[in-house]
Amino acid sequence: MSFIPQGAVQPPTALDLLTAIGGTKSLSTLDGYCRALWIDWGEGRFTDEQAQSLSEAIEARRREVRGIDRLAVRAPQVAAQARAAGRPSHFPPKRKAARSPNRRASIERRRTLAASGPMPPQLASQFTTGELAALRIVADAVRDRGFCILTLGEIAARAGICVTTARNALRTAAREGLVTIEERRRDKRPNLANVVRVVSREWKTWIERGPKGKAQSRPGAAEGGGCKKTGATDKDSFRILRGDRVKRGQLSQNALRKTPNGVLLRT
Repeated sequence: MSFIPQGAVQPPTALDLLTAIGGTKSLSTLDGYCRALWIDWGEGRFTDEQAQSLSEAIEARRREVRGIDRLAVRAPQVAAQARAAGRPSHFPPKRKAARSPNRRASIERRRTLAASGPMPPQLASQFTTGELAALRIVADAVRDRGFCILTLGEIAARAGICVTTARNALRTAAREGLVTIEERRRDKRPNLANVVRVVSREWKTWIERGPKGKAQSRPGAAEGGGCKKTGATDKDSFRILRGDRVKRGQLSQNALRKTPNGVLLRT
């Protein structure tokens, strides 16, 4: 494409070119004019001052064309319906991205999950804090049922991160050979959530030996009780013995023993 028409006896003047640029209402045509301008300038048909002036005119016309309401020009009836409905455009408004209602709590949750040790240190060094939080959610699901079928939105919400970070965590883990991702596509229907399985032997062993697994296997853990044995505190060594106050450390824990009659005996 060139400004010089084929078979023209006399090339157009700069004024004619400016008039053609000013009457153009298409961005694609202006782009073609810009390419042709620099081709002709390279062949010596325009001087530096002429090429600079034409380039500035093209750029100014681009700003004017972008400011024109294309919908109102091409389909005025559609634009009128959009204005009647109270919308500045015929197209529906863009959906806003989901944001955490409490950003501070989300940051604290992701840091806590990342610091809880979701995977061995040599593997965890390849991920960021947000990605480790997402992998902790995946690891918990794998420990409970053997695989993870949570959506990216559910993983992101539980980990306190965005969907992009959760997606990057799973992609990095799959690329490193730690997990496999099975897509469940459905024809003409919304796809089901992907199935994530941990295939790394080192990570699977780490998950099986995790803190939660030990707590479940400990007797009495289902009732919520602790494993620490409690006993009565021996306070006799801190009380008065025969009218004299015994100081701390002078008597051992079982140094004194009470008889059924209430008499203190030394053992």
